[in-house]
Amino acid sequence: MPGFVLVATFIGFGGLMHDVGFPIVAGLLSTLLVWALPAQVILVGGLGAGTSLPALALAVCLSGVRLMPMVVALMPLMRGPRPRLWRELLCAHFVAVTLWVEGFRLLPGVPEPARPVYSCGLGVGLTTLSMVGTAFGFYLTNALPGPLAVALLLLTPISFTILLVRNARQAVDWLAIALGAAISPLVANSPGGLDLFWAGVGGGTLAFLLTRYGPRRRA
Repeated sequence: MPGFVLVATFIGFGGLMHDVGFPIVAGLLSTLLVWALPAQVILVGGLGAGTSLPALALAVCLSGVRLMPMVVALMPLMRGPRPRLWRELLCAHFVAVTLWVEGFRLLPGVPEPARPVYSCGLGVGLTTLSMVGTAFGFYLTNALPGPLAVALLLLTPISFTILLVRNARQAVDWLAIALGAAISPLVANSPGGLDLFWAGVGGGTLAFLLTRYGPRRRA
């Protein structure tokens, strides 16, 4: 199901590419190499608006910073018993919101030696589906109303929220989701597209501190 959500989301991205005159080959490469929709939207929108390349490159890099905590958190489950640097880098490339959430759900049930291959296979599958969605959106853009193409881009954050709620097990999980949602409006439109980064790291850190050091009930 997360894969189908990605297809629908990247159909919206493909329509955006077509509207700003972004080449299809470059768009497919951005899905393969950047593999982060907010950064891709910044790239395509910035080029369409005539933003200077150094400023655009800096904005895309800053947007990718939000994925660093996800990589750090998920990598212990992905590296397997015999870590290899090249294999860890490949696994890290595929870590985005969808793989991060699904990795925590699926990888604990995978034998440890098979986890790197499983992670790469899951990442390749999700990336391929996203590239297919990008191509569909680009060539079918005339059949999609503009508001619908934009609305499809919202499916990823909606799906992300649903997956987070589904995977929440402990009080700290629910507290992190609530605090992250509360912080989101305060950090909206952060420079470099770091709003999700600040909301996630801020909400998660506050939830950890409150759970670890806050007042506890006594029997």
